[in-house]
Amino acid sequence: MSFNEKEHLPGVWQITCHMGVCCTLLVGKERALLVDAGYGLEDLSAYVSTLTDKPVQLLLTHGHHDHALGAMHFSSAWLFPEDAAVYRTYVGKQQRKRVADNAKANGIQFDVDRFMDSRLPETTIPPESVDLGGLTAKIILCPGHTPGSAVVYVPERELLLTGDDWNPVTWCFFPDSLPVSEYRENVRTLKSLPFQYVLCSHRKELWQRKTLVSFLDGLTDECLKAAMPSEEGKERGINTYTAHPTEGQILVFDRDRAPF
Repeated sequence: MSFNEKEHLPGVWQITCHMGVCCTLLVGKERALLVDAGYGLEDLSAYVSTLTDKPVQLLLTHGHHDHALGAMHFSSAWLFPEDAAVYRTYVGKQQRKRVADNAKANGIQFDVDRFMDSRLPETTIPPESVDLGGLTAKIILCPGHTPGSAVVYVPERELLLTGDDWNPVTWCFFPDSLPVSEYRENVRTLKSLPFQYVLCSHRKELWQRKTLVSFLDGLTDECLKAAMPSEEGKERGINTYTAHPTEGQILVFDRDRAPF
């Protein structure tokens, strides 16, 4: 299989697939929680079983294809209902074909028929907190990247998993994304959590708290007003602009839905 992993903290594994998206496996003494499932081109469930023999529950931070299609290899999945429509759209046949075509163009070997035809589980609402045995996962609704985006806080490791609500390049311009002002209001509440480390979905490294806090503090009106036109969403007909809240951090948003 084309996965690789790194245990950043005790019981915290960051798994990266050959398409570059990351999932996080939290392993306690009694059970495990897998946060996101990638594209689904290969069987992530089988790979996870090589890392732990504990029963594994899947949580999807949101319904986009690069996080949710891999749910086809699991019997159940948690997802906030605010993202139910996003999930239905992004795991459908049209989106699967786009992923398959891209994978084939990049020379990735996978079972095309299985990928196109596998059923995905119906999702259920996640609990507020999961006791994994010596490790706790607090699942928090944080709308922004999508209306049902979730983050996960692990107090025993002082760790925050941001999904796609924060990455080195954060996208907040999809039609299902919240307006940038609402995104900013929601993600800034994360500063109240006493985390010291951060893992996101599109970077392998473990980040320090100060990096995310610097990004959040930099999301001022002045920063957003100074944003420049971007090509990221032009092919979708979206008026995207790029802001730089802090050095090395980028936010791409829909200028037409900005409140200024």
